[in-house]
Amino acid sequence: MTQELPRRKIKELIMRKDKPEFLRHLWWKFVKFQNKLKWKRPRGKDNPMRLKLKGYPPLASVGYRTPKVIRGLHPSGLKPVVVNNPKELEGLDPSKVIVYIGSTVSLKKRSEILAKARELGIKVANA
Repeated sequence: MTQELPRRKIKELIMRKDKPEFLRHLWWKFVKFQNKLKWKRPRGKDNPMRLKLKGYPPLASVGYRTPKVIRGLHPSGLKPVVVNNPKELEGLDPSKVIVYIGSTVSLKKRSEILAKARELGIKVANA
């Protein structure tokens, strides 16, 4: 069962979450890595980054995971919901959710969704 925290506490936790940027070993040294800065786990036997030696970037590990109460939340502290038509807005609670309009929704349907969300008082993130 998830624990309910006050909205102020949730906002505090969201603002506090900060992680280092996890980049592959020696990304700063080779030109071939400059445009491919994604994380790759160091696997070498004597790799100083894998051995967590001083002066090397941190490894991505479970300790950097966000707290369960704020995992997947929008920075406003609301739960994001993807909506594809105006009918999907009906059962939503404006104090708990923020709406994203689906990427495949046409302009006509998008304007209908925006009008209905405004009427119900629901926030739309990608209006």
